Amino acid sequence: MKRTKTKRLQVLIILVVFLGLGNFTVQAQEALTLAKALSIAETGSPDLQQSLLSLTRSQKNLEAQRAALKSRFSLDVNPVAYSNQRRFDNRVSEWYTNENFETSTMFRVEQPILLTDGTISLTNQFGWSSNNSSSTDIQSEVFFNNLYLSLNQPLFTYNRLKVQLKQLELNLENANINYAMQRLNLERNVTEFFYNVYMAQMNLTIAKEELENTQKSYDIIVNKVEAGLAAKEEQYQAELNLATSKSSLQNSEVTFENAKDQLKLYLGMDLFEDILILADIAANPVSVDLDMAIENGLRSRMELRQREIDIENSQFDLIETKSLNEFSGDMSLRFGYTGDNDKFNMIYENPTKSPSVSLSFSIPIFDWGERKARVAAAEASIESQELNLTQEKKQIIVDIRQVYRNIQNQVNQIEIAKQNERNAQLTYEINLERYENGDLTGMDLNLFQTQLSEQKIAYRQALINYKIELLNLKIQSLYNFETGEEIIPGELYLNDKK
Repeated sequence: MKRTKTKRLQVLIILVVFLGLGNFTVQAQEALTLAKALSIAETGSPDLQQSLLSLTRSQKNLEAQRAALKSRFSLDVNPVAYSNQRRFDNRVSEWYTNENFETSTMFRVEQPILLTDGTISLTNQFGWSSNNSSSTDIQSEVFFNNLYLSLNQPLFTYNRLKVQLKQLELNLENANINYAMQRLNLERNVTEFFYNVYMAQMNLTIAKEELENTQKSYDIIVNKVEAGLAAKEEQYQAELNLATSKSSLQNSEVTFENAKDQLKLYLGMDLFEDILILADIAANPVSVDLDMAIENGLRSRMELRQREIDIENSQFDLIETKSLNEFSGDMSLRFGYTGDNDKFNMIYENPTKSPSVSLSFSIPIFDWGERKARVAAAEASIESQELNLTQEKKQIIVDIRQVYRNIQNQVNQIEIAKQNERNAQLTYEINLERYENGDLTGMDLNLFQTQLSEQKIAYRQALINYKIELLNLKIQSLYNFETGEEIIPGELYLNDKK
């Protein structure tokens, strides 16, 4: 009696421990819906992070260029400059030794001029100098200060500052577009990965059901063989069917685990975290207006703006190419005051004006046709980009039409798959009864079991295909026909909330 109670207590303890481990496993498994997967991907997807880094790089480059257009302040300090040199004086034809000691600082303010691509600067150099020459045996010690305003202005050429700024603005716009497109592609990729896991999960469930049915069939035929109501070879066939079902279940488990790893990798999740897919694949037919889809796609698709940006960048390349071997000039103006004195407070007692004007020209004479050929190549590049824009518009129309046809076809495929699954289920049940009555072989029953599994999978795949095609139409037309809302490209750009 005591042994019975002890055994019961041990069984109870083992059962409690097993249930506890089971609860821990359930808690460690995260239920994942499509909406939650998309939310995780928004922050964890490596592809989106790469796009975000590219956007950040373009944004910071533009910020740097805009900061470079503001006044730049600099201070150069030369605390010690000493020299002792032997020199020759051509005026008196004799050698002398010159010793010089100097310390100075230079403060400079430079302001680029965006309107003209010139630069205006204000410079002040202050210092102290001690100079001793053996030719005069006189040591000179003075304070000096040079204050001057200068202007450097390119002539007869294009405004490089404006072009560079505009190119960086276009690069930022293009990066924003790439980020927005990546978010749309992210939704499509996550959806496809998610439903791949769902289908693998459903295949696993169907494989388990198939194994259960095969096990029942095997038990039936074993009983018949033992009772002498069926031939021994029927049991061999049932054993083969059972082994095949077990193998299919194992393959489904492997496929399911691999699909989960791929999804977690794309979402940026912990690879050791187990997930369970919760999906609603019920598909309600959605009314789609093809003309509206095409019109909205041609008006809103971001790829068209990218092609326009490519054309603008090609035009800038043409401008830069035309500046090769061009007639150009450079003007430099400078006006300032220079003062020096051995007393600090009397530096500008007798100041000296120091104006200067410089004008230079670069005149090409003959370049063997280099500039003409490069300009022609740049013009051909512009024509190529314009052709790409035209082809992109045509491709958008073709893609939307194709998705529209696929949607219409998938509606029919869903009804066909649904009816096929219903027929396969009824056929299997009828033939299972025939098998139990001995009117059907195990090999034939296995064919009906396989047919039922295939039709179950085909029906769910048709539902998923319909949902994916609706998503493709949303991406192609930038219009959500399920909610009746237009997708504004600007809303997909990175903003302060992201």
